[in-house]
Amino acid sequence: MSILDDIVRDKRVEVARRKAETDRAALERECARRAPARDFEAALRPPSGGVRLIAEVKKASPSRGVLAPVLDPQALARTYAAGGAHAISVVTDEKYFQGSLDLLGRIRGVVETPLLRKDFTIDEYQLWEARAAGADAVLLIVAILEPPHLRDLAAAAKGLGLAALVECHTAAEVDAALAVGVRIIGLNNRDLRTFETRIETTLELLPLVPPGPIVVSESGFVDRAQVQRVVAAGAHAILVGEALVTAGDVGARIRELTL
Repeated sequence: MSILDDIVRDKRVEVARRKAETDRAALERECARRAPARDFEAALRPPSGGVRLIAEVKKASPSRGVLAPVLDPQALARTYAAGGAHAISVVTDEKYFQGSLDLLGRIRGVVETPLLRKDFTIDEYQLWEARAAGADAVLLIVAILEPPHLRDLAAAAKGLGLAALVECHTAAEVDAALAVGVRIIGLNNRDLRTFETRIETTLELLPLVPPGPIVVSESGFVDRAQVQRVVAAGAHAILVGEALVTAGDVGARIRELTL
């Protein structure tokens, strides 16, 4: 089994536990109290020749372990917003990434920037959780969802006012995402089964995406030249986590990577 298989298996157990702890009616009441979601899609649409940045709050990963032993997520999110990040991704997986849904809620309280709940979404219940916590968008990973399930979750997200960043890593996954009519497509440079990263993944898959959807190149960025390569190929936005979380000067790193 791959790391991804392990994560999905454990995610099913986690979601079942969370359902038992908080019923959906309680989440629906919290969603009703929330202001309308911020426009995540508009935040990622750059001016001609520019690039938008999704800056990620992530404490750890299965491949690299703990990235920042002493991490103040709220302070980091405020630094991202002040530094010009156009959206913020909050990793909420507990077991493998040391995140939490509560963390997303706390970050929502300190920034006005659109927020993405980045997790392994396998159940509509997680969409209600995301919206109740203040998320404006959710991640849907094609590799872990059969086409009908992907279609249902994308439709459910839209119904809740959530944007969906639909993540792909192969040509077949791009085809599956386009068949659902996605508006924001993520090309993940990290292979979720091996956790190896290569920017070339975006460069190889971008020609398969027709005009229309916003294309986000995700993961693996360490310098400006890499960003320039994917933007020249047609990417509209980048998602950066580790390079920002571990930066000594986060603001300077943002300026470097956003051209």
